[in-house]
Amino acid sequence: MYLPPVLSLLLCALFVALSSSVPTSESHADQQLLLNTNNPSSQSTETFLSRICGGLIEAIWPHYKTSSSKTSKLLPRPASKFRSRYDDDVVLRFKVKSEEEAKQFAEAVDTLFLDVWEASKDWADVRVSKKVLPSFLTLLPPSMQQSHTPIITQLSKAVLDTFPSIGNSQDERYRHASDRTQLFTIGTSYEGRDIPALRVGVEPRDDDPHEGGKRQTIVLMAGSHAREWISTSTATYLLRGLLHNFDPRRHDLIDKLLTHYDFVFIPVLNPDGYEYTWTTDRLWRKNRQDTSLPFCRGIDLDRSFPVGWDGDTQVDNPCSESYAGEHPLQAIEAQRLAEWTKNETEGGKTNFAAFIDLHSYSQEILYPYSYTCDKEPHNLEDLEEVAIGLAKAFRLTNGHYYDVDSACEGSVTLTTPGSTKGTEPIKTKLEESGGSALDFFYQNVTVKYAFQVKLRDTGSYGFLLPKDNIVPTGIEAFNAFLALGKWMLGDRGIENYTNLSSDEIWGQEEVVVGEVSDTNETDDADEDEDSFWWRRRRR
Repeated sequence: MYLPPVLSLLLCALFVALSSSVPTSESHADQQLLLNTNNPSSQSTETFLSRICGGLIEAIWPHYKTSSSKTSKLLPRPASKFRSRYDDDVVLRFKVKSEEEAKQFAEAVDTLFLDVWEASKDWADVRVSKKVLPSFLTLLPPSMQQSHTPIITQLSKAVLDTFPSIGNSQDERYRHASDRTQLFTIGTSYEGRDIPALRVGVEPRDDDPHEGGKRQTIVLMAGSHAREWISTSTATYLLRGLLHNFDPRRHDLIDKLLTHYDFVFIPVLNPDGYEYTWTTDRLWRKNRQDTSLPFCRGIDLDRSFPVGWDGDTQVDNPCSESYAGEHPLQAIEAQRLAEWTKNETEGGKTNFAAFIDLHSYSQEILYPYSYTCDKEPHNLEDLEEVAIGLAKAFRLTNGHYYDVDSACEGSVTLTTPGSTKGTEPIKTKLEESGGSALDFFYQNVTVKYAFQVKLRDTGSYGFLLPKDNIVPTGIEAFNAFLALGKWMLGDRGIENYTNLSSDEIWGQEEVVVGEVSDTNETDDADEDEDSFWWRRRRR
């Protein structure tokens, strides 16, 4: 089986990282992904996925030989280039307490074309050069000039620490699933790379009355923004879990899911940008497409889709990290995805039942719409119920809280109190949020359940999440993924899943005596469940 180089690279990097830190207990089969890679009884025969590791490294870097070596080596990485690029940069978190502060902060960021990583109701993370920092501070109101704290002070080290080591992969027992997969490409990128995808599923049973002549399909996509590596590794982790547990003797739920649904994994929509983060600029966000300015390449794929596209609402600078292009679908990779969905649905063979778009960071479950808060989705109550359930499944796994909101609220937007008591909070966008894949799949492809999931963390590492977070993030995402499957099977009246309670679907709360705290220092985890539900219902 041929694997495109970019998909091979990300699969290998993930599997190697997993081999050094995987769970070995099988005591919670429905709560933990059963890996067993440290089990001495596992077969030693390499499978189709583990065999790609050596070959792919040699294919991408011919001078780097792995096939005859049994020792662990490091991936080639341009350390000096990364060090020179990032040594002068820091990531700072600024406190924002008023509307005026938010406006001046947004203006300063826009003036200096700074890279805003994330923002919340009262803070914003921004990457800035130490040389530019004094100029940036002078553009801020005096009250903000001393209101920042460092998030990452050694950016070059944090960048290098995200690269994996290459070790030996062990057998993964995919024998039940390898003939149930279809590797294909949804098209080619701007620079001519394949945009790889893998379809997993089985032929529907003769007694299944729920297909309606079309194959029900769930799409899980990642890697729109090149630097968000945890999204790509989590997508491949979910794929790995689905294949590993395909055997109905091991996991009845997965057997039913793959009987009633096809799953299409698109782990890296932006292969050009993704490869660029490995070779040149670890924090590159956009694709690598030429623009009207020769020295500023790239279009933000998640601002390129036609629903709510807002690139023409202002003079949009191609140097901006969120540049939307000159017209909708100008970004080649977004165009290829839109064409693929059209071909799938026009043929009458596919109905897209759910869409999950993985991103980072800030730990949020977001539902449509992204481009406006003035329009409510027609099935808002269902979307909120599922989003809250997903957040619960994430939290019950490792204790990490995921917030739930409309994507228009959860985008890079500062929220400050109203000018007078009792007035609505004031929102200041640091970047526009139209043209998202989330809105496109929900409105144009008519996907009933569409979500954007922003994975770990909430700011301690930002886009440079350490590799020891790959497995925990993958496990909690896999649990949420299975819980979504239970919910959808019940929603469609599938046997054994119709009358499940909320706790049976999303997980059972445990009564914990004593102090409970999140493992991430910056998580805002002090809101109890009752107030959380009330806040959601009050919107």
